[in-house]
Amino acid sequence: MKRYIVVITGASGSAYGMRLVEQLLASGGEVTLIFTTTGAEVTAYELGFTLPEVGTKEAVLRFLELAPDLPLRVVPDDDLFDAVASGSSRFDAMVVAPASMGFCGSLAAGLASDLAERAADVMLKERRPLVLLPRETPMNVIHLRNLTTLAEAGAVVVPAMPAFYQRPESIDDIVNFVVGKVLDVLDVAHDLFPRWRE
Repeated sequence: MKRYIVVITGASGSAYGMRLVEQLLASGGEVTLIFTTTGAEVTAYELGFTLPEVGTKEAVLRFLELAPDLPLRVVPDDDLFDAVASGSSRFDAMVVAPASMGFCGSLAAGLASDLAERAADVMLKERRPLVLLPRETPMNVIHLRNLTTLAEAGAVVVPAMPAFYQRPESIDDIVNFVVGKVLDVLDVAHDLFPRWRE
């Protein structure tokens, strides 16, 4: 079973992160999910899903309409003792979806002030796959330099840029295309969008 970390930060686009969790679990993977403080607030605003005080795993799986026994862990962003904070723990890949410019800036500066940043830093130092899904426009030169620094350090930058050749008919279609591109980078099979000329 492949083990994944998914972080949802405070950039707009929490639907990307939640759809990704759904797809990784459906593929047979195990997922550790971390919401930053602002990520939880934006998710509540955009999707109407508020993290409960207790039973978070069950609430996420219920929201995604998935079986309650799937291998999902939801870890608080201030729990620096969690396994994802250590390079000795083995995770196959990490995705930050969406990745705020604040998160990318902190990571590019080598900061690790919370669990999400520490987990991303671990993936870079251990040379394991780290995928960033920035959702910001327009980007200033600071944003671009931070993303370049992260790409040079080994991260894969997959901007939330939907295509339209598949003629999307809904917001779900647009979300699926972007999440499908992330899954392609992770080499996870999916049928979220029709491929060109297939």
